[in-house]
Amino acid sequence: MDITCEKCNGKFRVSDEKIPAELKFIACPKCKNKIPISTAIKTEDIDSQQQDQPVLNSKNEAITFDEDVTSDSYDAADKPFDFIEEEGKTALVCESDPEFIKIILEALNLMEFTITVAKNGRDVMKKMRYHVYDTIVLNEKFDNSNPDANPIMFNLERLPIATRRDIFVALLSDRFRTMDNMTAFQKSVNIIINSNNIKDFGKIFSRGLTDHEFFYKVFRDAMKKTGRV
Repeated sequence: MDITCEKCNGKFRVSDEKIPAELKFIACPKCKNKIPISTAIKTEDIDSQQQDQPVLNSKNEAITFDEDVTSDSYDAADKPFDFIEEEGKTALVCESDPEFIKIILEALNLMEFTITVAKNGRDVMKKMRYHVYDTIVLNEKFDNSNPDANPIMFNLERLPIATRRDIFVALLSDRFRTMDNMTAFQKSVNIIINSNNIKDFGKIFSRGLTDHEFFYKVFRDAMKKTGRV
């Protein structure tokens, strides 16, 4: 099935047999817009000539992709959040310490997140091309020895503000104290959790997430009142 998102003009393909019969909507992997299944075009209905045409963006320019994320390599089995329920929450965990991962997963599972654990920095970049995660738990030294030159952090900073504000980022650090709000602001993350407090990850994360959701609820309500959303 070939699918086009009317909101972001993203185009992707999912095998027809991987789509549940009862599914009515597909979540766009780029902007999370709900796409009705009825508007998607089955792959078998596309002739080979149409399949060879380049993908164009909103400016009618051909879109180029890195070798490892071309449309031909898109496999829905590797993108587990394509069909998540609208109210479902997704989390990306970027941590290499097995004990830390265990504690983080236990906390996120209790909060009913659908979780994926990244293998390395390259894996993170690839996954973020297809999904806008609700939360990202990132160790500042994940797959990088220099915490001040973490490419994942740079990638988060370059996200459009409308996308970034919907992602709750928890930074795990050996340098900064837990819930250091000023440093969190400087690092463009939502909360800092010191590695020494990892056993209390669930409590600290839950509190930070609650504050984040409350703040943006007020923000979005104000935006709606002014007609800006």
